[in-house]
Amino acid sequence: MPKSRPPQALPRRPRRQVLTAGTLLFRIHAAAREATAFNPVPADCLYGGGRFDATRCDPYGYLYAGLSVEAAVCETLLRSVPFEPSAAPRLLPRRTVRGRRLSVLRLARDVEVVPLVSGRDLAAVAQDAWLVQAEAADYPYTRDWGHWIRARTGPAAQGFLWPSKREPADRALVLFSDRCPADALRDAGVPPLDLDTPEGESWLNTILEGYHAAVAPAP
Repeated sequence: MPKSRPPQALPRRPRRQVLTAGTLLFRIHAAAREATAFNPVPADCLYGGGRFDATRCDPYGYLYAGLSVEAAVCETLLRSVPFEPSAAPRLLPRRTVRGRRLSVLRLARDVEVVPLVSGRDLAAVAQDAWLVQAEAADYPYTRDWGHWIRARTGPAAQGFLWPSKREPADRALVLFSDRCPADALRDAGVPPLDLDTPEGESWLNTILEGYHAAVAPAP
């Protein structure tokens, strides 16, 4: 149940899904961090942070990505930008793209994840769509549930996979550094794109147009 404490045990054995070697991953990340580098900084237990970040209660490196470029954009930049009552295009604050980069990665090994996609997937972990669709205010709870799922699915579960909140036709994922081999990810050979450059902003606005959104104009 949303915001409740997890039960003692999983009600069912969660399904596993293999992402095969060669799968492309699209990542929007801080340009100061290497494309294949996991974030080593635990989120606060209560404030800030992402849906399935580590905390001091369960420290691990984490890496978010999308199985499409649209999922990466929507999950990283657009997930908390609401529609305007006037139906005007949603404006993405320029600070959200400052220092951000798009990189394309390739899985060098098969990776096994716990899918949180269907109602059956979620029921197996005693949850519903709230777990993967909750807004940022609920992330302290989703992190706690993520830690609980990690603890009960064991080291073979190398990450989670779920529908992107703003592009549910595509998938977002998180991978865990303590469960993925060091060589699981490699650069796909596609030049990275800095989103705070004129070229990057133009490209990003092309993607955002389909979601009735745009980067806010420069002051």
